[in-house]
Amino acid sequence: IYCMFPTKSSICCTKAEVKGGQVNRGTGSRLHAKLNHTQVPVVLTPDIISTVEFNHTGELLATGDKGGRVVIFQREPESKTEPFSQGEYNVYSTFQSHEPEFDYLKSLEIEEKINKIRWLPQQNAAHFLLSTNDKTIKLWKVSERDKRPEGYNLKDEEGRIKDISTVTSLQVPVLKPMDLMVEVTPRRVFANAHTYHINSISVNSDYETYMSADDLRINLWHLDITDRSFNIVDIKPANMEDLTEVITAAEFHPHHCNLFVYSSSKGTLRLCDMREAALCDKHSKLFEEPEDPSARSFFSEIISSVSDVKFSHSGRYLLTRDYLTAKVWDLNMESKPLETYQVHDYLRSKLCSLYENDCIFDKFECAWNGSDSVIMTGAYNNFFRMFDRNTKRDVTLEASRESSKPRAVLKPRRVCAAGGKRRKDDISVDSLDFTKKILHTAWHPNENIIAIAATNNLYIFQDKLNSEMH
Repeated sequence: IYCMFPTKSSICCTKAEVKGGQVNRGTGSRLHAKLNHTQVPVVLTPDIISTVEFNHTGELLATGDKGGRVVIFQREPESKTEPFSQGEYNVYSTFQSHEPEFDYLKSLEIEEKINKIRWLPQQNAAHFLLSTNDKTIKLWKVSERDKRPEGYNLKDEEGRIKDISTVTSLQVPVLKPMDLMVEVTPRRVFANAHTYHINSISVNSDYETYMSADDLRINLWHLDITDRSFNIVDIKPANMEDLTEVITAAEFHPHHCNLFVYSSSKGTLRLCDMREAALCDKHSKLFEEPEDPSARSFFSEIISSVSDVKFSHSGRYLLTRDYLTAKVWDLNMESKPLETYQVHDYLRSKLCSLYENDCIFDKFECAWNGSDSVIMTGAYNNFFRMFDRNTKRDVTLEASRESSKPRAVLKPRRVCAAGGKRRKDDISVDSLDFTKKILHTAWHPNENIIAIAATNNLYIFQDKLNSEMH
């Protein structure tokens, strides 16, 4: 695997902004602080990447950042002079998707940070994508224009209306070539449907509807209707003192438009079927791993919270990520996961300090490769992990400017537990940098190309030709 194109997500901001933000906690003793929107001062860097998403063909890659900007990268065609070289991704378009807002009724600042981006399957020459911040979802159209009309009857070349008395002949406007222009226009704004912060959006396989999930509710939208949505899941208790869990992620099945899954801060997955009832509070299947009483600790509930859930491309499996592990579930087996992969088990001895610096609440994402044979997820120190489901081999790689020069082969990294025997290039767990973390990853739908967001840098890696993954 070698680095193709390390780049910044967008324009760098020279001044950090201090804003009141929501306490972002998954579960445990701070759950109510999250839902009550407790304000704490946090320093936000606008160009930190907050989401990464390939489109359905993999030709486009979109990133969103904390400044509300969306940057789209396009894959260049393969070079004819170098037939074995793969096309690189270059900036295609940049636009401001969301602006900061303020809810005067609740005295709550709504950040412009892009939480999720989802592409719609391409139906014509234009591309469409959904982007969301904490409260508002927007549908954007991305199109190209390389011709302009000339020869209007009632307008001059500068677009001003002519004096009708001076028009003595009829001419037919013609299209003339111009420099390629990428136009991004807002088509729909879906707002005012969520009391709590949106954590997920997912486009349905019918390509007409999508859902959005916050901490306690999931809403179903039609892509053409902006003034109403249907609530399909509501786990808010009558008395908020009885609240025991929140929704952390939700996704539609890739092939069956009636099925969707959502995860919770208790580490459970619920598969719902919209054919059974309009309100899917009663799930069809519950996926939950029994807890080992001997391993119970103060941090058990926090680290078991599922931060991300993804259907496999085949629709047969579910991939989940909690704080320490990645798990693969079979839809036909609810009692326990089919496979469990330890992402950074060496952190078990560090949970107390990770709780103190709030890192234990980090929400790592996960991704499948195109054939569902390899999974990927992030870790600390700008490390990311890959697990081969067939060979059971795994590898730890690093995304950093120092180790990821263009076209350079990445060397596997290894973290040594505290007090353990160290080899030459091993890194001690005590020397890990917890401010550098890979939270957002994406995998090309067909090829072995991955996108890694490391703070405000985007790294794109791909398989070296004629070699295996490792």
